[in-house]
Amino acid sequence: MSDVPDDPATDGGADAEPDGRGRRLAPLVVGAIAVLMVGLFVVFIGAVTGDSDGGASAESPLIGRPAPEATGTLSDGTSFDLSRRKGSWVVLNFFDPTCVPCIREHPELVMFSEDQATLGTDGAELYSVITRGDQDEIEAFFADNGGEWPAIYSEADEFPVAFGVAQVPETWIVDPSGVVQLRLISEVTADQLNSILRQYREQYR
Repeated sequence: MSDVPDDPATDGGADAEPDGRGRRLAPLVVGAIAVLMVGLFVVFIGAVTGDSDGGASAESPLIGRPAPEATGTLSDGTSFDLSRRKGSWVVLNFFDPTCVPCIREHPELVMFSEDQATLGTDGAELYSVITRGDQDEIEAFFADNGGEWPAIYSEADEFPVAFGVAQVPETWIVDPSGVVQLRLISEVTADQLNSILRQYREQYR
């Protein structure tokens, strides 16, 4: 009989089983995580499509449906009811005066507003939906940076909540029937919005 004790590293007993099982499970766990990450990436790419000329369009359960019954107050104190804007193309830009992308895109919105004004009654109505900042701050921003379209304020962010807006800037387009046609996330350009509306008008006739 040998007096040499069994080597724990080569012992196939119960003490070695957890290490072996862990080595077998590790590749499976890593593989599962990799599959999950790939799946999330595919879902993200499917939900958001980029546009080299401006913001990216994004999916929303509101697309193709009547716009939410969103209400707010304009700078002059009058009430704003989105459902009463039927008959016009409406562009809603959700805005925060401290948001850097919002500040960068503002000159583009100024140009877009001016372009739409040249179309008379066919031009779209542009509104800034305020997600942060008081009226004095917003009016000071517009005085310094241009833009004469109305700003909408809402109690407890009811307007942004109705559209599910968590981050700004976001821009939404509502057709004359009151149906949501498009959601754009990130910055937009005047050329992009003008082109989109031109296509929509041709399809809408």
